[in-house]
Amino acid sequence: MGLEFVESARVRLVFGAELGVPPEAVYRELADRTEDWPEWFAGVAAVARTPDGRQVRLAGGGQTWESVLAARPPARYAYRTDRTDIPGASALVEEWRLWAADGGTRVRWTVATDGPAVYRALVRLARPALARTFLISMRALERRLRLPRP
Repeated sequence: MGLEFVESARVRLVFGAELGVPPEAVYRELADRTEDWPEWFAGVAAVARTPDGRQVRLAGGGQTWESVLAARPPARYAYRTDRTDIPGASALVEEWRLWAADGGTRVRWTVATDGPAVYRALVRLARPALARTFLISMRALERRLRLPRP
């Protein structure tokens, strides 16, 4: 799977938010400080770099092994899941798009996925929970980026 999957996937969930911090700061947290994701992204328990990308352990117990598809600061960051233990997931690409807006950043997170019909239905049913997780995470990220750094 490549970046085209973001537009062609059978299931696409798109979420948006506006943050009062610059796109460069948001991009840095997404792409360069991935080990810190558990501090602000609800549902992520741990992230570790691997020779081919990173391993993400989810709070619910699932794991994914990911590789980066696009790293274009400060506007686009995308990755695909190369391997996972999430039942039914046969394809998964996530894309983060960032735009400068009103002195801050407009964030769009797209989750593109595919799998058997039952998996697709469950992902669609999870949309409200994922939307809530995304908004909670974006508020936490904004708070984190507004704190003074040592």
